[in-house]
Amino acid sequence: MSVIQAVLLGLLGGLGIWDSRVMGLWMFERPLLLGPLAGLILGDLQTGIILGASLELVMMGVVGIGSATPPDTVSGSILATAFAITSNLDVSAAVALALPIATLGQLVGILVRTGNAFFVSKADKAAERGDYSGIDRALWGGAALFFVSYFLLVFTGALLGSAVIGQFVDMIPESVSNGLSVASGMLPALGIAILMQLLFNKKNVAFFFVGWVLTALIGVDTVGAAVVGTTIAYIIFQYAKDGKPAAAVSAEQGELSDDLGGEL
Repeated sequence: MSVIQAVLLGLLGGLGIWDSRVMGLWMFERPLLLGPLAGLILGDLQTGIILGASLELVMMGVVGIGSATPPDTVSGSILATAFAITSNLDVSAAVALALPIATLGQLVGILVRTGNAFFVSKADKAAERGDYSGIDRALWGGAALFFVSYFLLVFTGALLGSAVIGQFVDMIPESVSNGLSVASGMLPALGIAILMQLLFNKKNVAFFFVGWVLTALIGVDTVGAAVVGTTIAYIIFQYAKDGKPAAAVSAEQGELSDDLGGEL
């Protein structure tokens, strides 16, 4: 693999990690897109398409919710595709290789998010001063940290090869890996707590307990709970829509009465 190809793969990794953070949610971070693009850079589009589709099936459920840090689909997809093409690996071996790489990317993601606390503090101080340019600089600083970190991860991994990456993952002390795993496991609870703080009120608390009863006591799966939630939302929407004309009429009648009262 040439240095230029490694640089292009690194840029692809940086742009992939920016998806849903800078460019909006274009699904650019998914293996289904990253695999073919990595294959195109390395001159083997067909293998990239096959690997991208195969890795998408494996990582379809890997989604970051709230502040959770899931295994990294970006570095795992790009490097697994690159190693499969350069080392002539079959699909099953490449898929197996993608999982430890994604785990390494997850550890990098945790470190990046920890480092971004510095830019959050900068943004808060700029907001207190009313410094909009300072807020922009802080936000772009966090985005740049993401880009540089994953560029270096993919670029270095592409140059060193699969064997070195695997050895590096094995060299990480177990205490460090366990500590990062525990910290990562706490992040979903923190994300849910933040969402509950915003959404938990007297109007919505009943739906929270309905969902808890469905999943914890009755054992309804995610799809079933989503269907029930969608049905409840549809019913509320219909009742709210039907009630709007009456409320509007009452408001208009009240305004008319006030106008008449003022004239009299």
